[in-house]
Amino acid sequence: MTNNNIAADPNWWPHRYDPQKGHVHYVKATREDHRNATFLTDEYLKEANKPKAVSLNSAIGAGEVTPIHFIFHSAYCCSTLLARAFDLPGLSMGLKEPQILNDLSGWRLRGAKPEQLAPIMSDVLKVLSRPLKQGEKNIIKPSNVTNGLAGLMLHVRPDAKAVFLYAPLRDFLGSIARKGMWGRLWVRELLTKQLREGLVNIGLQGEDYLKLTDLQVAAVGWIAQHQLFDQIVKQFGTDRVRTLNSRKLMADQTLAMQNLVDHFEVPLKQNDLKDLVSGPVFQRHSKSDTEFDASAREAERIEGDKQHAEEIEKVIGWAEAVAKNVSLPMNLSASLV
Repeated sequence: MTNNNIAADPNWWPHRYDPQKGHVHYVKATREDHRNATFLTDEYLKEANKPKAVSLNSAIGAGEVTPIHFIFHSAYCCSTLLARAFDLPGLSMGLKEPQILNDLSGWRLRGAKPEQLAPIMSDVLKVLSRPLKQGEKNIIKPSNVTNGLAGLMLHVRPDAKAVFLYAPLRDFLGSIARKGMWGRLWVRELLTKQLREGLVNIGLQGEDYLKLTDLQVAAVGWIAQHQLFDQIVKQFGTDRVRTLNSRKLMADQTLAMQNLVDHFEVPLKQNDLKDLVSGPVFQRHSKSDTEFDASAREAERIEGDKQHAEEIEKVIGWAEAVAKNVSLPMNLSASLV
């Protein structure tokens, strides 16, 4: 099989992008591999170390360009669950955090100019729109580290719609606190990237950020993402962009999924929707695949947050004052539910 034929084969996945050579690196990945991979990254794709390089121009010409939509998210908010829910053979496939989009985000941080990045993003999204099965549309869940490119993705794909999924601040802070050192390190890495992208606008300067506690840093990152989401909703309008609170998603999964498949124009029948919501996607942990329904999620949150309740309460009060100062609502507009 030639490399160009690889680009047309749905069992090969466009995994990485090399901006210096203009190549897409494909790796072998069947639908089952997609299902089994927590994320579409080197860590989870078993053939990631055996790539085949194809020029981006050849990759575009080799595959069908079909509609795509996006699940953008603020992390720790059931986004992987939603991506798994769109594994609907014949209708759609949920793509979980493609590494190739992370590559474009990294390229931007290394100095790629907007006029360089925009046409490449357009072409990469054409490559990512190639369906695993004819007639399907791809629902892409980018990593939240690529949120700074969300507006560009929607700009270069005017046919695409999006939902911004987010956890309420209390839930987000609890998730970070329960993850211990690694969660606290992650939010500092995220804020560092947001600052480099110019996404943080809360009135603090330079060394002010070093004086913040870990959970204050988490709250700043959460606020920055909400500022971005709020701006994009206003820019692209509610016909294309909606928001979804993860609490509302889990409180009424049937309504949330019905509204979401309608938004993305996925023709899922009512009986199939009921089977989906009552099936393993919503009844098992999206990463560990253990039993984990909405009640278990809530019980884990309540029990885990007890250990950090005082810190969480103080940071919430501080964050609400910060958000009010920048005229940012704690609950985003354009809610899907």
